Amino acid sequence: MTVTDQTTIELDTTVPLVRIGRAFDAPPNLVFAAHTDPDLIVRWLGPSRHEMVLDHWDCRDGGSYRYVHRSDGNDYRFRGCFHTVRPAELIVQTFEFEGMPGHIALERAAFEAIDDGRTRLVVTSLVDSFAERDAFVASGMEEGVREGYQRLDALLAG
Repeated sequence: MTVTDQTTIELDTTVPLVRIGRAFDAPPNLVFAAHTDPDLIVRWLGPSRHEMVLDHWDCRDGGSYRYVHRSDGNDYRFRGCFHTVRPAELIVQTFEFEGMPGHIALERAAFEAIDDGRTRLVVTSLVDSFAERDAFVASGMEEGVREGYQRLDALLAG
């Protein structure tokens, strides 16, 4: 397990899954809105060195998304489908880096109200193999998660 700031990142030993946990100083409806509103998502998702440009963002049951992270003359494109979206409670989606087509993660983000109007977010990401999961982690995923959540803290405070 890695603990970075308040973020925990755990690699499951029985299935190729990454589990990310984080508490935020905001109620579930605001943390959820930051995950679903296209005007907000571009302000925090991913490392700060990247500019995020949305191709489209349709966060609803059956919707889809595609975005680009740009930096240093490079484009990193991502896409997926939203399967289940329950306001202030749950998002189930797929996630694919277009640079590695066919390597798709199934992700689940659960938003739980905790003490003093705060939210506990637990995100799981399941892939096809342990090798794929380990490559995902080695790609800099932890840095992107950590920086993104720090940016989300600032957005929620602001």
